[in-house]
Amino acid sequence: MDGEGSPAAKPKVCPECGSSVLVTDSGTGEVSCLVCGYVLLEHGVDRGPEWRNIEEESQSRSRVGAPISIMYRDHGLSTVINRVYADASGRKLPKETREKMLRLKRLDATSHVNPSETRNLQQAANVLEIYADKLHLSSALMNRAMLIYRKALKAGLVRGRSIRAIMGAAAYAACRAMGTPRDLREFEKGYPVVKRKTVAQGYRLLLKNLKIRVPVADPKIYVDKIASKVGVEQRTVREALRLLEISAEKGATVGKDPVGIAAAALYMSCQETQQSVTQKDIARAAGVTEVTVRNRYKGLKEVLDIDESLLQVL
Repeated sequence: MDGEGSPAAKPKVCPECGSSVLVTDSGTGEVSCLVCGYVLLEHGVDRGPEWRNIEEESQSRSRVGAPISIMYRDHGLSTVINRVYADASGRKLPKETREKMLRLKRLDATSHVNPSETRNLQQAANVLEIYADKLHLSSALMNRAMLIYRKALKAGLVRGRSIRAIMGAAAYAACRAMGTPRDLREFEKGYPVVKRKTVAQGYRLLLKNLKIRVPVADPKIYVDKIASKVGVEQRTVREALRLLEISAEKGATVGKDPVGIAAAALYMSCQETQQSVTQKDIARAAGVTEVTVRNRYKGLKEVLDIDESLLQVL
């Protein structure tokens, strides 16, 4: 067939069975008959990636590097000059060339804008990795936390303060901004070196100087987390969310610890649905004391005007 490689000469009828039902493989450009399977066109335009590798001894066929990331000082676009003793063919380089490469290596190492800033960001990234591992933070949240830390570093808020404390505060601010249910108790438990009081102080410092706007913590985002640890039914979770909505409308959640309010609402919901869960179980799952759950429970019951004797199964 003349010019079968061109799109204009693409066959329309199978010469074997006369069927016009032809199938084209978009990956290889092969044209075949759907009825008898006869291949009409074997060579077409291959629109797949080209995996040619210039270095024959290498097994990797990737021709791109790692994606840019805010986790690195230069976003991962740095240049590294290794010690070179031989050329591409394996021949030993002369002494003059080796000395020239070493001078270039030293010049590249000393040409960084601010070596202290590089070390600072590297240490902050290491601390953030610890928080991400212990608290199961997503990559998007880590990028947000590092962006906040970079702003704090540029504003001079890190000078004279602990890098770990400011990084913990930035991670906590990122959790609050993205609606991730992580409280200060979990930050202290995940990285005991930094106390939650220190993280709270750094968090207030960031809010004041960087003009960061974070939404008010909604107690509802903690209900599912506490319920999953206790193992209550889904109808109990829905009832707890309903109680929190009513409480928020009446202003009962303003100025209260959202974790304690969520724990109290879940305990009240367990009472209504007759789930055999104690205050101790709820408090342990939420990371608060039984006194907190008891006080918040009493406050919600007064606001919602619910009498324990009138609680009934839904």
